[in-house]
Amino acid sequence: MLSLNDSFRFPEKPNDILTVGELLVDLISGGYGEEGGSDYRRFFGGSPSNIAMNVKKLGVRPVVASAVGEDKFGRFLVRRLEEEGVDTSCVQKTAGSTSLVVVGRSRGTPVPIFYRDADYRLAYTEGLQTALGNSKILHFSCWPVSRTPARGTIERLIRQAQADGTLIGFDPNYHPAIWQEGEDGIEYMKSLIGRADIVKPSEDDAERLFGRDTPDRQLEKFLALGAKLVILTLGSAGALVSDGTETLKLPTLASEVIDTTGAGDAFWSGFYTALIKEYTLKRALMLGFAVSAYKLRHMGAVVDLPKLEEIEKQFAL
Repeated sequence: MLSLNDSFRFPEKPNDILTVGELLVDLISGGYGEEGGSDYRRFFGGSPSNIAMNVKKLGVRPVVASAVGEDKFGRFLVRRLEEEGVDTSCVQKTAGSTSLVVVGRSRGTPVPIFYRDADYRLAYTEGLQTALGNSKILHFSCWPVSRTPARGTIERLIRQAQADGTLIGFDPNYHPAIWQEGEDGIEYMKSLIGRADIVKPSEDDAERLFGRDTPDRQLEKFLALGAKLVILTLGSAGALVSDGTETLKLPTLASEVIDTTGAGDAFWSGFYTALIKEYTLKRALMLGFAVSAYKLRHMGAVVDLPKLEEIEKQFAL
């Protein structure tokens, strides 16, 4: 059982966090609104990969496990990771095209268009197994479980992480458009929630999985499925957090919003970095909000973050 007053004492390992899932290009419009204008800029993207980039900047050691195509977009993504000093030894090259997401610039929740190929071809390898054994935290999102063969890869990693006592974080960012046509992934998603230690749904994620309801009731639904710690983010209203015994209502720290793309990834990044640095869960949550607020001031999913301790000072935490 996780307690909000606890901090983690991780065993010493060569790597801090293994992020598994999509590595893709975000094409973000220059203007706001549904059409977004005629100009689109290329950005590094993919939630687990964004987190890896962010935590490296914040001061901890990530490894990315993903799959990209043997094309210019794939080379761009791998090069960006390498430029930031992120371990890319588990980024696999496939015959498929690198996946793309087209996003209209937004001050609210962006509405993406998905073009998928290489990202779901992630295979379970000896190198991936070794990387997990060398990591303190396993993080994955909905993307790799939405299609095979990546789904099988994630299931094997979960079993290994549970056997090893590795902390598991799951981003249940369900979206029906990323699943195989004709497949309803909701029940499968629900089956994964109890296998993770920490889940962080947004209000939109919760509505897609359970239908519309109050935040308090949505929180209870995740706990009823076996989630040990639930962080339900509510946009400008902050978040509801529960370990099943204590529930907190936390305010946002954001005062300026330029672009919301990647704000959830920034939260995960600050939160994980603080956990690895052995802050309590409560303190890690506030640092997650601080990193997210810092990102919201900038365009793109990944921005030039300072070290976590500098963000802590900037937000007077």
